[in-house]
Amino acid sequence: MDVLPLIALVAGSAAIAGAARRTPVAAPLLLVAAGLIASYIPGVPDYTLDPHIVLPLLLPPLLYTAAMDSSYLDLRANFRPIALLSVGYVLFATVAVGLLAYLLVPDLPLTMALVLGAVVAPPDAVAATAIARSLGLPSRITTILQGESLVNDATAITAFKVALAAAAGAEASWGSGVEEFALASLGGVGIGLALMVPLHWLRTHLGAALLQNTLSLLIPFVAYAVAEQVGASGVLAVVVVALYLGHHAWQVDFATRLQEAAVWKMVAFVLESAVFALIGLQLPFVLEGLGQYGVAEALVYALGVFAAVVVVRFVWVFPATFLPRVLFPKIREREPDTNWTAPVIVGWAGMRGVVSLAIAFSIPLAMADGRPFPGRNLVLFLTFTTVIGTLVVQGLTLPPLIRLLKVPGRDRQAETLAEAQAQSEASRAAERRLDELLADERNTLPSPLTKRLRTVLERRRNAVWERLGTVNEITGESADETYRRLSREMIEAEREVFVELRDRRSIDDEMLRTLLRRLDLEEAAAYREDGSE
Repeated sequence: MDVLPLIALVAGSAAIAGAARRTPVAAPLLLVAAGLIASYIPGVPDYTLDPHIVLPLLLPPLLYTAAMDSSYLDLRANFRPIALLSVGYVLFATVAVGLLAYLLVPDLPLTMALVLGAVVAPPDAVAATAIARSLGLPSRITTILQGESLVNDATAITAFKVALAAAAGAEASWGSGVEEFALASLGGVGIGLALMVPLHWLRTHLGAALLQNTLSLLIPFVAYAVAEQVGASGVLAVVVVALYLGHHAWQVDFATRLQEAAVWKMVAFVLESAVFALIGLQLPFVLEGLGQYGVAEALVYALGVFAAVVVVRFVWVFPATFLPRVLFPKIREREPDTNWTAPVIVGWAGMRGVVSLAIAFSIPLAMADGRPFPGRNLVLFLTFTTVIGTLVVQGLTLPPLIRLLKVPGRDRQAETLAEAQAQSEASRAAERRLDELLADERNTLPSPLTKRLRTVLERRRNAVWERLGTVNEITGESADETYRRLSREMIEAEREVFVELRDRRSIDDEMLRTLLRRLDLEEAAAYREDGSE
């Protein structure tokens, strides 16, 4: 097996994603564009998108890390809009886009048009999370988009299986479709519920952080495989397990949390980068298979399907947003007021991604009787152009649209104030506990060490309040930022001395690593993680 193409894909996509951080363009858009260009460069290997790799090997870890970073409480609080989008909208889009494609494209069977509708119905979890994260959208809109993208793949895959069975000539009725949907959804949730508690128990009882994080890397694949083995939705199983583990992550050892955050951040970065590059690299394959359709003719159909996908989402989002509020007074009382700008953002943020392409590539080449599957190549092309169109058109225009609509971003001042209040409450509890411990003769400490404990506690309590305070007129830093910068400079001076002592053979490399790790932990404590790395 030649691993050089895989290494080139990972290295190239990671380099482009890293370079994108220095540009105003979101990384997914640059990666897709780079993939499109690279697909026609001589010598670039063929990267065929294999659904047997994407769905069981790439989708579970991407869903897992997205769900682990989501808030179970926020998702539960927004269950109604998320359910309307992840289930209602996907089924509506499957039928509506399918019918419009059937009317638009001559000789495309209705069953294959519905297959196309199911394929392009779900906005992609990776695209939604990557774009929403970079735009700083209001927390409720971000929660709804993330929640939708976590669950909608299960609905779309089930709808796709039913439509594909009908296209292949197998008996497929509304009853069988509902039965299959119930098995996939209820079964996936059931598998997730059955696995989440034992997996969490195992995570908390494995002694070493390395073992716990090895288990963490295996969990999404285990949950997905177990669910798919019994015909249930692996997507829902992974999401349920990840939401539970993320909600109870505080019960895991601190070393495990630190390692896990770093490991999954790296895994998500590599996989997301490779996935978006793979999308662009599929262009030669979808063009080669057009066959009876000319490129110009196929592009006309592609524009029609793209427009249908965009319009159908708005047709669903606006009534789904406002109609329940009109019909049910309790919803008006329970949920915050929503003006017309929020559904505009949600409607325009429906980017499609690699899952749609992977599902499309899973359409068989031939039916049971050996005849070619009708319309397969055209469905692949229309899926590809829809994915590219939504990523490029909607992805590029979403930031200026948000600015044009003057959608308020996250209130950083209010978040900092809430953080400061929470830290103060926790510090008071810690101080009371410290007094209780020091009252016991078994915990007697020299005065300098007791003072140090109280100083560290006071520093932690004051640090957040200082971010709300005055700013240095010369540097523009808050007192907390200046403190952390000076702390880092001091630690760097210590680090240089340790390296110099190693080079002089005063200490060996093993001792150097021990001393450097101690400094690294102190530096991590001095610098609050802001999510930018």
